[in-house]
Amino acid sequence: MLLTSVALAVFWPALAAAQPVRPGGNPLEPDQRGQILHQGALQPERAKPARPANTDGLAPGELYMEADRLVRDDKSGVTTAEGDVEIRYQGRTLRADRLVYERAAPAAGVGAAGVGAAESQAPAQGVIRAYGHVQVIHDDGTVEYADQLTLDDKMQAGLALGFAARLAQDVKLAGASAVRRSDEIQELNKAIYTPCPICVGDTPKRPTWSISADRVVQDKVRRIIYYRHARIHVLGVPIIYLPVFWHVDPSAERGSGLLAPRIGISRRRGLSYEQPYLLVLSPSADLTISPQINQKANPLLNGEYRQRFNTGAIDLRFGYTHEADLDGSGNRLGTNTSRSYILGEGAFRPAEKWLLGFTAERTSDALIFDKYDIGGVYQARGPYVADDRRLISQAYAIRQDAQSYVSAAAFSIQGLRPADNNRTFPTVGPLIDARYEIPAEILGGRLRLTGSAVALTRDQSPTSPLLRLPGLDSRRVSGDLNWRSVFTATGGLRVEPFVDARLDGYSLSDVLTGVGAATTSKTVSRAVAVTGADISYPLFRRWHDATIVLEPLAQVAVSPKAAQVTIGADAAGKPVYLNEDSIALEFDETTLFRANKFPGFDLYEDGLRLNVAGRASVMWDDGRRASLLVGRSFRDRPNTVFSPRSGLSGRSSDWIVAADAQPVKGFSFFARARLDATTLEVHRLEAGANVSSKWGSGYVRYLDDDQGINGVKVRNADVGGDLNLTRHWGVSAYGNRDLIQNVWVIRDVGVFYKDECIRVDVFYRRQDTIVGRLGASDQLSVRLTLATLGGPIYGR
Repeated sequence: MLLTSVALAVFWPALAAAQPVRPGGNPLEPDQRGQILHQGALQPERAKPARPANTDGLAPGELYMEADRLVRDDKSGVTTAEGDVEIRYQGRTLRADRLVYERAAPAAGVGAAGVGAAESQAPAQGVIRAYGHVQVIHDDGTVEYADQLTLDDKMQAGLALGFAARLAQDVKLAGASAVRRSDEIQELNKAIYTPCPICVGDTPKRPTWSISADRVVQDKVRRIIYYRHARIHVLGVPIIYLPVFWHVDPSAERGSGLLAPRIGISRRRGLSYEQPYLLVLSPSADLTISPQINQKANPLLNGEYRQRFNTGAIDLRFGYTHEADLDGSGNRLGTNTSRSYILGEGAFRPAEKWLLGFTAERTSDALIFDKYDIGGVYQARGPYVADDRRLISQAYAIRQDAQSYVSAAAFSIQGLRPADNNRTFPTVGPLIDARYEIPAEILGGRLRLTGSAVALTRDQSPTSPLLRLPGLDSRRVSGDLNWRSVFTATGGLRVEPFVDARLDGYSLSDVLTGVGAATTSKTVSRAVAVTGADISYPLFRRWHDATIVLEPLAQVAVSPKAAQVTIGADAAGKPVYLNEDSIALEFDETTLFRANKFPGFDLYEDGLRLNVAGRASVMWDDGRRASLLVGRSFRDRPNTVFSPRSGLSGRSSDWIVAADAQPVKGFSFFARARLDATTLEVHRLEAGANVSSKWGSGYVRYLDDDQGINGVKVRNADVGGDLNLTRHWGVSAYGNRDLIQNVWVIRDVGVFYKDECIRVDVFYRRQDTIVGRLGASDQLSVRLTLATLGGPIYGR
């Protein structure tokens, strides 16, 4: 039969068995185009039954063929299509210049009626041969190319010459020949794999990196690509040879395989190589094993287990080694012993309003994170966060809705600083906080009820570590009532009156009497309160393309004399107050208008005070902005509960100044300072600037504090940033300098290269700080990230 410019939709197995419309191979009549060959009977398309929805419009088992010329020889069982051939079958599309289909020969023993011995045999399969510009397009978007292709009549198994494929994530795979065993297994010989661009427009381009191999097997069931005699090329140069190698198929969302290695050299460990391996245990769980091999130190085995549940997830990091203590040069001290760490967290939502969780942070060696350069240690994993170089383990339960909040928690802290004594850190638990806001207005305002309870237990007193005196144990229960309303006058004056009243009950034990290790117990109850009003009167005006806002701010507050909880006296006979939760007091623009400037419960601000400030802001229509605030606090009498360093103990407080601005797009800066009340000497200054553009980003920070949280003067500077020198090349730098000691605490400088499929980071780090037995250190690290191998390409 001869058909010019014809389109046929047929059942594929029926194509070979279909009877000719007219005997003798005469051409089909023009009005028979576009019809279906269905089980050997020619039926008009208008009579076809309803079909299920399909992306190619074909019912299951049907095939669509289109070509400029179609010849079918019924005697030999050969069908030939030429000229822009296209076949669609079960989600696949095959295109070629020429296609030959050879029908399977009838099985022996089949009679005229089609019944015989062949009933017990598997049906024979036909063969498709495609030539010239062959393409096979799959329903997942992947495309395969070949010079010549041989397939079975189900388009599942076959052989290709001059093969190439474009997979997910624009990955290219090519080989001299390819054998498709089935839909699941495909083998390539003399093959190359790369996710990188191989041309710019019509100009060929050498891929940034690639893998060549004698044999490549793509297993679509396990979602893995295997290599035999693999060579990894970077910029065309072979850098690694691997007899056997495999990685996750790019079409897989996640799968087991090697992740990007970490390579470095340092004074402490010598040459170091860490190779993570991701093991996918289930669709919701995986385990990363990351052994670290070191020249000067025994290996460290790192691991991370992650699992998601219907209501939450857990993430557990851990590490173990058997090694002696090390100094800053990698010299061993003492005998080998087990050293380990765990950094874990979990959070679950068993119901819409509930959150349950935990963190587990512990180590048997306070310096293990420094010795082995383990990152991501001191970060928030739960609602309670410890200071730098301290670990916190906690369990918590939280219930929250629009009107209420309840939480219950317990935690303990492990200190890793050289001077830390863990026996002096309290174990906190239970720690309970509750709030309820009455939905209806009360006296024209909002009424909030708050409850709090906490118990702290210490083994040893932190005041005299060498004497090992008993530690103070305390328990507190508090109930608070807070009312606030808002009144805004027609002219813009805004007044917010407030009332806050609280009852506290304390039970203290192991209170040192001042005579050796003798202790006593006491119970204290008190009532504290404050009432006052916040007042503001914003004035604004348009000026050219900007809005100017001038806003005087004031707060008047009065409290009866508060009964502070006294636990002893110092050498001068002055009272020592219980202070478990108000140590980190910082007087700045964020605390200026707090009625009680102590952040916790134990200490309470009393007396009559007036907090005032003026704020000016300018906001341009194009996004530029600037703001300045100046303020201070006044009180009727000095308050010795505040420490002299706080700037709040006198009748007039220190001056508070805060400013920030963004004068142009991509550049902003800020500054906040506390100036002496009489001399205007700077007691605390924090300033910084940020810049970003298409060429990179950077920042600088400066801190000068007369007395830090530990009572020691602090003055340091931070600077860091990235600079893109070209489209692909860039440099990065970071530094932290102690300006009092006039030394660099840490310095980083690096060079990076990045494009669509590779990123290489090389950086040098110098640490001049001395932590325990570890002195200054130098480290050179290299990180290579290849697209589709060990993680995505990321930007800086």
